[in-house]
This record gives sequence, C-alpha cells and structure tokens, in this order.
Amino acid sequence: MESCLSRHQAPLAPLIFDKAPARLPAATLHVVARAEGMKPDPRNLAELFESEESALLHFAIGIVRRRTVAEELVQEAFLRLHRIWGQVDNPRGWIYRSVRNLALNHLRDQPHETQLDEERAGQDDSLPRDLAGRSEAIGTVRMLLAEMPVEDRNLIRLKYLENLKYQEIGRRTGLSAGNVGFRLHHLLKGLQVALQRAGIEGSAG
Repeated sequence: MESCLSRHQAPLAPLIFDKAPARLPAATLHVVARAEGMKPDPRNLAELFESEESALLHFAIGIVRRRTVAEELVQEAFLRLHRIWGQVDNPRGWIYRSVRNLALNHLRDQPHETQLDEERAGQDDSLPRDLAGRSEAIGTVRMLLAEMPVEDRNLIRLKYLENLKYQEIGRRTGLSAGNVGFRLHHLLKGLQVALQRAGIEGSAG
C-alpha cells in the first residue's frame, strides 16, 4: 500500500503547545458528522487504508505534533489490525481508537516531546497550535462516530447529509418524529460529552 507513510517527507519539528484544550465549533462537528455518516463499512484492509489513512495521519499529528512519529504510529496501527482483521467487528472504529491509544502512549513514554520550548516557538516548520488541536478534535469526532452503532450513524447521515426533516427520517427508519429528534439530540450531546472527556471543548448544538 503506497502512501504518504511509505514516501519520504521532511519531519515536522516538535511543536510548542500548552495544555489548553482543543476547540471544535459546532458547525465543524456537524460537517465531520455528515462526512463520516456517509461512509460505507470497509470490505477489507485495503479499502479502510484508502479511506482513512490521510485522516488518521492528521489525527495522530494533532496529538503527537510530529509528522514522522505520526506516520510510524499509523503504520503500526494498520499492521496490528492486519494481524487480527477477522476478529474485529468494527475495523474503522478500532483503527481510530488504536491510533489514539498509540499516540497517547507515545506522549506518556516520551514526555520531553511535549515540553515547552520557547526557542522553537516562532519557527516556520512547526505546526500552529490551533491547527494541531483542530486536527486532534476532528480525529476524535471521527473516532467517536466510527464507534457508534450503524443505526445511530444512519440517523446522523439522514439529518446532516440528506438534510431530511424529522418526519422524513421517521418514515425512512420507522421511528416517530419525536423519537428521531430525541435520539439525535442525545447523540450529539453524547458526542459533546465524549469530546469534553477527551479534553476537547466545543458545542454539539
């Protein structure tokens, strides 16, 4: 699988960042939810790789702040998934969670990479802090959506991709309009809570 993981790229310098949480505006959350809701389940590892590699790389960069490290982590996650593909019910959710765990473990094991370094704060090759935080936030939303049951992702797809009203969604799903609204409200509220637990601020409204 040829990709940005197998081609040489100049590494990003370690980034300067504080512990302020990333922010994800409500509009961005809805855009990501809409995009993820339309994706079919991958039939094999190659399809998953083609669909998610770039997003996973941005997700990892948003956490570890270094491209070369992020590439290694994404590669490792796919290698692990390859070994157990037949045992995983939700490969997309699994790969996002795996990349996040690998990235957080890396930060735990390499704490010096997250230390403030004022001498590098103005260098051009460092990813801006807000951009890194946004990449982490969007990747976390993708992970949470991928881990949702198919029925919940379908509700989000019908609402934010097809722009259907509650009554129309109800006719498609067999739910009442009131139940559709109730479930969508709690799905987005659940996303908001999960994002906050992950250290990401924003609104799901």
